[in-house]
Amino acid sequence: MTATTVSAPQAFLASAKSLLGEKGFTQDADTIEPWLTDWRGRYTGRALGLASPASTAEVAALMALCNEHRIPVVPQGGNSGMAGGATPDESGEGILLSLRRMNAIRSLDVGAAQVVCEAGVILQTLHEATEEHGLRFPLTLGGKGSATIGGLISTNAGGTQVLRYGTMRAQVLGLKAVLADGRVFDALTVLKKDNRGFDLKQLLIGSEGTLGVVTAATLRLLPLPRSRVTAWVGLSSVIDARTLLRQSQTSLGEALEGFEVVPAHCLQSVLAHLPNARSPLVQTHAWNALIECTSPSEDAGALRARLEAALESALEAGLIADAAIAANEAQAEQFWTLRDSISPAERALGPAMQHDISVPVERMPEFILAAIPIVEDEFPGTTGAAFGHLGDGNVHFHVLAPADAVAGQWEEEEGHRISARVHDLVTQCGGSISAEHGIGQMKVAELGRLGDPVALSMMRAVKTALDPHDLLNPGKLVP
Repeated sequence: MTATTVSAPQAFLASAKSLLGEKGFTQDADTIEPWLTDWRGRYTGRALGLASPASTAEVAALMALCNEHRIPVVPQGGNSGMAGGATPDESGEGILLSLRRMNAIRSLDVGAAQVVCEAGVILQTLHEATEEHGLRFPLTLGGKGSATIGGLISTNAGGTQVLRYGTMRAQVLGLKAVLADGRVFDALTVLKKDNRGFDLKQLLIGSEGTLGVVTAATLRLLPLPRSRVTAWVGLSSVIDARTLLRQSQTSLGEALEGFEVVPAHCLQSVLAHLPNARSPLVQTHAWNALIECTSPSEDAGALRARLEAALESALEAGLIADAAIAANEAQAEQFWTLRDSISPAERALGPAMQHDISVPVERMPEFILAAIPIVEDEFPGTTGAAFGHLGDGNVHFHVLAPADAVAGQWEEEEGHRISARVHDLVTQCGGSISAEHGIGQMKVAELGRLGDPVALSMMRAVKTALDPHDLLNPGKLVP
């Protein structure tokens, strides 16, 4: 039985095809197949069909039709999520709703520094479009070539610039979304002051498609930086990295845009994975920091001098062992490629349990130093690694399987116990089991186990109020 023939309600299918046309609705198994498995390959589901509407009006009409026939809907952007949030379940009772055809940048107001774009716009496309006007969208991440604006809003994505600019929530000035019954919530217009009750768009940001389908957004833009300086720093410990972070915040102020940490294990994995990749430093260091500074007004020479002075001071104090400042933009991008390639490099090594966690910045080094030995001791043969956004207290805590582990079997038999242990440690430290990738289906049970009962009851109440038939992304986010 294929994904296109599971208990197909003929009346609904006929209406959906009539509504959206050949481009907008398909049951072709080959067309649907690539979108039934998540990016990590952890989850695979089935679907009645793939809907690809071209406008908010079509999304609204489709949702009304699904509500009438009680057809579950799984919204999907670039399918680059890390928690299985855009993958249907195995029942085959629902449809995939792709927003990829809705990819127009509707308007860009240079004076107001705002852009209105549809949910299917790819992040890299938005970057390129805004840069043509001397502006920038201040959020980026490794998957910028496939991640869509709708998906980024739905998961409240973070990325490497959160330290200075905040998560996706801070970039959204207005949005438009379709509710489960087909009604359209329109809050695209930006008002500096609006005190008419709840800020309802905030409910939709980070709701992972469980409360509504985001179809368009008004986003804030910033001036392109006049200068950018990037450095790769070698350190002996992650505690020294935290000290360097605090000193950099003091000496560099608002110019400090990114502060990432990369342990030696992760860097070596990337160097083995990427052809022609080279380490920025001659010697191997237990920890590395990737520091980026930008300024909209200061020239590159002055900004570079300030970063050099900060690093020289840290070197004289014995805080860092070595540092390399990128000589040009190409070298800066090479530094970032090393950082952004960690996840695919480690995936190539074999099975692993990946954890997107956060704890208070001041506790993160001690958490890493304590948690990795605990996990490696309790689960012999595993290797723990933590890397990422130290500046905002969010690291990616990976536990790599033993060399003889069987992919699929190890995750099911051992992986879940490992994740539960990691999440327990995070919760004990006052942290979050999901910092920027969302809950999806991967962590929904863990959220139910560890989440605050009052917060969970409020989430369930909101879900019931806006989606009483549980049609929008069922089985995700809300335990």
